[in-house]
Amino acid sequence: MISVPVTEASQVADARRRANGVAQTLGFDETAAGRVAIVATELATNLVKYGTNGEVLLGTFEDETGTGVEIIALDRGPGVVNLADALRDGHSTGGSPGTGLGAVRRQSLAFDIAAWPGRGLAVLARVSGTTSKASASELSPIPRFGAVAVPLRGEVVNGDAYCIRPHDGGWTALVADGLGHGPLAAQASEAAVRVFRKHEREAPGRILAAVHAGLGHTRGGAVSVARYEPRRGMLVFVGIGNVTGAVITNGVIKRLVSLPGTAGVVARRIQEFEQPFTPRSLLVMCSDGIGTSWTLDSYPGLLAAHPSLIAAVIYRDFARGRDDTTVVVVREPTP
Repeated sequence: MISVPVTEASQVADARRRANGVAQTLGFDETAAGRVAIVATELATNLVKYGTNGEVLLGTFEDETGTGVEIIALDRGPGVVNLADALRDGHSTGGSPGTGLGAVRRQSLAFDIAAWPGRGLAVLARVSGTTSKASASELSPIPRFGAVAVPLRGEVVNGDAYCIRPHDGGWTALVADGLGHGPLAAQASEAAVRVFRKHEREAPGRILAAVHAGLGHTRGGAVSVARYEPRRGMLVFVGIGNVTGAVITNGVIKRLVSLPGTAGVVARRIQEFEQPFTPRSLLVMCSDGIGTSWTLDSYPGLLAAHPSLIAAVIYRDFARGRDDTTVVVVREPTP
């Protein structure tokens, strides 16, 4: 994803330009690109007016709900007491016409927002290349996964990578964190994804063993694999190094075990661990760009949000700021 700081008015145009660039890479036509521009402009403008330390994240999405541009706006300002008022056209606390967030919602295939007094605002908008403005009022269902993946500031590429693949009513997820950061780290994590795709239907331990063997020509990295098996109601997790995992069920966090080592270099033991996983459970996987003490206890209602929005709040509030950062959130989709 592209991170664009938005703390002053001059940066709104940069956010819009970069968002348009993402739309162009997907082959958006002029109308669809115009929707992306509206969403990026409105969200960035809101950050300047009401936010503190604003940031816009720009990326793409591809899942069961569609394909398109994902735009996330984050700030650490005063937050919002009443979200319903904030979304209502005509409501404004900054002297504007009060149509910003409402306009964003109307242009979006998917839209979600989270805020708490004193804890800033997080807004997610997904814009499709095919959905018209008229039909966009019926938002897509919440998908089963979402992610935020941001390179270390100053780096062009992200040394982390992730992949989620559906199978047999469940799914298998991988997160890889190449050693260090920059192009060589990215080479390692991308190689991990390629091996994962070749072995994705094997047992998680066998997948990780294949990844470990396949990274010998790279600098290596931390890699974890998780599989949800719905017929057993179980999540199988296996990891080498410090890509962490946690299952949240009914607000209770169970941290998952990843063993010491570096995939592609040294792995003394590869062992699968199991954790009960229900349709009410949530899996969170993080590279070590996220502090291990993260928790969602202070964010009432967030567990029901879009997975990408959950990942974005964890990124905003728990990123260490000295490494590439990836947060992947997976669960069963909302009916």
